[in-house]
Amino acid sequence: MRSLCYPLLPLTLACASPSFAGPLELGEVQVRSEESSELDLARARMNEVPGASNVIDLNTVETGRTGSNTDVLAYQPGVYAQSAGNDGAKVSVRGSGLNRVPGAHGSGLYVMFDGLPLTGPGGTPYELFEPLWLSRAEVLRGANGFDAGALALGGSINYVTHTGYDAAPLQVRYEAGSYGYQKRQISSGQVLGDLDYYISLNDSDTNGYQDHTRGSSKGMAANIGYRFSPQLETRFYLRYRETDNQLAGRVTKDQIKHHPRSANPVYVAGDYSRPQPGSTWFANKTTMYLDDNSQLEAAMVYHDYPMDLREGPNRLKVAYTDVSGTLNYKRRDTLFGQQSNTTVGLRSTKHLPNSGASEYVRIPAGNTAAYPPGTKMRDFSYQGSDTVLHASNDLELIPDVWLTTGMALIYTRRESEVSYPESGGKVSQHDWDYAPRIGLRYEFSPQLQVYGNVSRSVEPPHPWSMIWGSPITFPVGNGPATGRQSTPVALRNQTATTLELGTRGDSWLGQWDLAWYYSAIRHELLSVETQAATATQAPIVGESNASPTVHQGIEAGLNSLLWEKDGIGNVSLRQAYTFSDFHYRNDDRFGSNALPGIPRHYYQAELRYNHPRGFYAGVNTQVASPMAVDYANSYYTSSYRLWGATFGYASPKKDWQTWLDLRNLTRQRYAATVTPGYDDMGKDAARSTPGEGMGAYVGVSYNFR
Repeated sequence: MRSLCYPLLPLTLACASPSFAGPLELGEVQVRSEESSELDLARARMNEVPGASNVIDLNTVETGRTGSNTDVLAYQPGVYAQSAGNDGAKVSVRGSGLNRVPGAHGSGLYVMFDGLPLTGPGGTPYELFEPLWLSRAEVLRGANGFDAGALALGGSINYVTHTGYDAAPLQVRYEAGSYGYQKRQISSGQVLGDLDYYISLNDSDTNGYQDHTRGSSKGMAANIGYRFSPQLETRFYLRYRETDNQLAGRVTKDQIKHHPRSANPVYVAGDYSRPQPGSTWFANKTTMYLDDNSQLEAAMVYHDYPMDLREGPNRLKVAYTDVSGTLNYKRRDTLFGQQSNTTVGLRSTKHLPNSGASEYVRIPAGNTAAYPPGTKMRDFSYQGSDTVLHASNDLELIPDVWLTTGMALIYTRRESEVSYPESGGKVSQHDWDYAPRIGLRYEFSPQLQVYGNVSRSVEPPHPWSMIWGSPITFPVGNGPATGRQSTPVALRNQTATTLELGTRGDSWLGQWDLAWYYSAIRHELLSVETQAATATQAPIVGESNASPTVHQGIEAGLNSLLWEKDGIGNVSLRQAYTFSDFHYRNDDRFGSNALPGIPRHYYQAELRYNHPRGFYAGVNTQVASPMAVDYANSYYTSSYRLWGATFGYASPKKDWQTWLDLRNLTRQRYAATVTPGYDDMGKDAARSTPGEGMGAYVGVSYNFR
């Protein structure tokens, strides 16, 4: 069993369990102790950041359905996560990527697996997200993702995989429920002397709530770690997953109200879908403890994620491969008699030369009527790289008062080229930028902390958006490419300066987390649907730099123990509220209009009873205000309130559990996400994805120890 003595953490938490000279048999008590310690250490690290954060325990998530990333990120202040109708999800933190196409490559967040890069210059594909592989998730909201090398407005999310230290030797899990939903898992993890391993195999199927949203997936996650000595350890990671999702397209508010399960007829007629032939993420991380006060961590990541997009009458075959390298040095010193913690890191991620796409005729229609399926229309390439050198320091000025300073130097490269037909164009741009950070936190007591920071973030565009947002098209005479984008356009990096103030702590009221932020944004990357899907044309969503915008809001979380009695159990209430005010600053066309895509008010809560013998029951709600569906604010979705309930049993021995998860009990019909238009002039345009209707899900898991 490995030692949990981390020299760079406070001594009160640094030695959560003793090290052992020889092999230790895997036992129930030891596993739970290690798992709890890792979670406590993660929370302690987050509390050392002078800004807002979330730590999500997947043991809590797994007491109900774990269908997608939206289940992982539920009940989290500052995080908006909604299903996009299939395996994909729209995730936004502080308005990050608030109007990018739901379910496509996520934008505005820097996503990691086990502290290593997943997000690349092309964004964050969703194919490798599987909740059952995780032990916890860590969210650093906004510029607080600095030490992770995050560039994005929304900050960073780190999804941490199980290892042999917190997994059962053998576990099986099965979930089933409404709309043909099924999910199966078998996993194993053990500690064998200085070596430990974890492996999980999963598959799932669903018919989908909405017509034409059938989906399936299968994949695996594995890692193996070895501790050569107390000073040197290494771990290899592997993730592989295939997905195949039909697409229903977007519908109108009237359709959601009267026919919520109906799909966009164009998508049904064309059998639009998004099969992913298989994404692979392979990495190694090696940590060297140089002495009691310093450590060096080096990592390499290979990420291959080809796509076969049939999202319109054409077929787009995309080849993406990213490679990343990270190097982090951490040291603890004493400066002027006070503790000083320093981090220096380097992260570089780049597309390999094969990153590009070819577009083919799939359904002959309109201009392509003379060309059979398989006829090539266009070739284009996406090239890009992000390199971040960052350094930060936490200095204890006086007891319990900490000053955080940091600076990041950022180099980004973006190139897009349409190489076929030969008259296509090319754009290449290279930018240097910087992101300073200063923060202060004061720990009045172990139960009360206040903090504040001023930080800058930098977010470059995706290379593919430079093509798909282009207004320049091939003229008549270019065969099947006629009317398609021919020349990429240049886009500027989005920058934001953010002021944040907040507090967190624990009192008779419960554990709270409260943050206020104000972000002044320049060149915000905003997307708009410029052309809806037709029988002859896939939807076109363009991206451009906006005039100055403001993102400001309040994020509040509260977990309260309402009642407790020995032998009878307890009643608890968890709540999360997010207020989002995102708008233009005196735009020539839209004035101070709200930016579409996110509800202004978003609230989630769960009231839960837990019996000491393992039975539990809860009722939950989700409330959202209307969302604008266009930049002119001429039309809005309806507000909604959802109700759900959960009942279950978890054995006190932690060997098995079962549950019943009921959702949307009042059959509310609502829009979960929108893809905004420019100005709908008050018309009910097809811009919304309906939220899931009433559903019932059951599950059971068993751990063989």
